[in-house]
Amino acid sequence: MNDDDAALVFDDVGLAPEPAVGAPWKVLIVDDEPEVHAVTRLVLSNFRFENRPLQFLSAYSGKEGMDMLQANADIALVLLDVVMESDHAGLDVVRFTREELCNHFVRIVLRTGQPGQAPEARVTNDYDINDYKEKTELTTQKLSGTVRVALRGYRDIITIERARQGLERVIQASAQVFSHQESAEFASAVLFQLTHLAGLECGTLYCRVQPPDRSAADSLPDRFEITAATGEFERFAHDAAERTLPSKLVTSLHEAWRSKQHLFRDDHYVLHFKDSHHGESLLYVGEAWNLQPDDFKLVELFCTNVSIAFENLHLNQELSESQLEMVCLLAGAAETRSADRARRIARVGSIAHELACRLGLDARTAAALRFAAPLHDVGKLRLPLDIVEKPGPLDQDELALVRQHAEIGAQMLAGSRHPMVRLAAEIALTHHENWDGSGYPRGLAGDHIPLAGRIGAIADVLDALSSERAWRGPWSTDEIRAHFTSERGRKFDPALVDLLLADWDAFAG
Repeated sequence: MNDDDAALVFDDVGLAPEPAVGAPWKVLIVDDEPEVHAVTRLVLSNFRFENRPLQFLSAYSGKEGMDMLQANADIALVLLDVVMESDHAGLDVVRFTREELCNHFVRIVLRTGQPGQAPEARVTNDYDINDYKEKTELTTQKLSGTVRVALRGYRDIITIERARQGLERVIQASAQVFSHQESAEFASAVLFQLTHLAGLECGTLYCRVQPPDRSAADSLPDRFEITAATGEFERFAHDAAERTLPSKLVTSLHEAWRSKQHLFRDDHYVLHFKDSHHGESLLYVGEAWNLQPDDFKLVELFCTNVSIAFENLHLNQELSESQLEMVCLLAGAAETRSADRARRIARVGSIAHELACRLGLDARTAAALRFAAPLHDVGKLRLPLDIVEKPGPLDQDELALVRQHAEIGAQMLAGSRHPMVRLAAEIALTHHENWDGSGYPRGLAGDHIPLAGRIGAIADVLDALSSERAWRGPWSTDEIRAHFTSERGRKFDPALVDLLLADWDAFAG
């Protein structure tokens, strides 16, 4: 390793990249006497610490020493003279290293031939140095011992710092994974963060395991579906592993699945995850895997966090599905008191969610609309059932009564502190407002109608027209499209109608 190879700048925390296995310890000699350099190199020429030799760098002034320290972030030890171009040149180097470079890792041993210029008690108290020696006392044995102690301290502090940084990276990477609530995004996040965490440049892939034939206890799954991939495996995403991957790789996937444990090989590894529904996933990383022991521990820790996140993801999805089912049951009961309508009304949420996504709203808002939109008619719970389910036209008094459900529903929901329920209250109140101001209950028009209400209006009408009622059958596709076209800019937000009509099949299913 030459000086150019090691000319590394400090990273954000002042720690240089980890050296290669067996790389020399860098020792900087800062002294204005050439013979001091020569003697130091001679005495320590055969020195080894942890089976690694020394690599000497030389500076003949305080200024040269500062330049050398700035250019080499991985210097382990500085043997520093005090008096050089000035009486305090060495002390200036110490202050520059600790305060300007913020390098608190390098060990600094002050060597002085003029102790009167820099008394030990004052220097060790005022400056962040690691040892103080008079040149006259540094025999061969004492110099070797001083260097050994200094390098041991450097090794330990670097080990601690790398562990701290590694844990910080694991926490950050885990947080990024935990933030994804969709399975596909979760898988991609795992691959990206693992690659970043361990500096892996090889291909990775993430497989969902399809359930095996339960009649045979030892049978293999129907297939391993590749849900996310990077590097050379990226072209196989969304395909079956058995059909597209090399046989060696498939064998490792099968072995990890059979053992229900992580599988580690010299050139790759497979991680096995299982959730509360007995669903399984496999994460493959290879080929050219060459992690150091500390990196390996970080990967293990990260994978433990991923297992927890994977379990939480599925528990959260199960909870969300249960909540949505409850919302739809309540909403269906509000409208017709029928279980069939409760199942159908989930479509209102799906339509609202799809519109929100195509409009470019963020995922959290779109998900909230999926839950909130089905509650648009919850106010009908307080209306007489014979009016709600009346098979014929309503008279004026009945119509006025039914129209009260918008404000009743908003009042029922508005007391909640939960954002999703408050969003449902907004939709309940405004989903009968018309773009031209002719709607109710407040006669709002255009952008004065909240976006959630405009989306809810389209979702409500699309579902209603395509559903069977006691007094009529469902409308045909052509009739529904014609209705939205004719009501564009009158009843409905024209931009939302355009989104609906532009990809009709995505909404009409």
